[in-house]
Amino acid sequence: MSAVDESSAVAIDSVETRKVRITRLDPWSVAKSSFMLGVTIAGVIIVATIVLWLLLSAAGVFEAVSGLFQSVSGNRDSGVSFLSLGRLVGLSMVISAIEIVLLSVLSVIFAVLYNLSVGFTGGIEVSVTDSAAK
Repeated sequence: MSAVDESSAVAIDSVETRKVRITRLDPWSVAKSSFMLGVTIAGVIIVATIVLWLLLSAAGVFEAVSGLFQSVSGNRDSGVSFLSLGRLVGLSMVISAIEIVLLSVLSVIFAVLYNLSVGFTGGIEVSVTDSAAK
């Protein structure tokens, strides 16, 4: 991000406040940042999937669901093989990959649209406070 239009500073009790207007978002910087955010969120999704599966397995939920499925269908086969840890982790990895791509692409599109709309709106004004000044 680059800030261009700075207005006057206000000094109150050794705290300096500046109003800065953000007039351009660099699409490459936005892409890198959103990709790293997406990778972080993907890691959280995968770890949460594993932890949740382990908790549900330890609580016996899968056995209860399997017993319910067997009693309703009259089938004595394993009814919840689709709920194996490997299959669910694989599904969460696919969902995470889609999330990373969508987040990265949509963030870059947002940055480009923001850059195009700054001529009409003037950008976003942000107040920045520096308490270490003076």
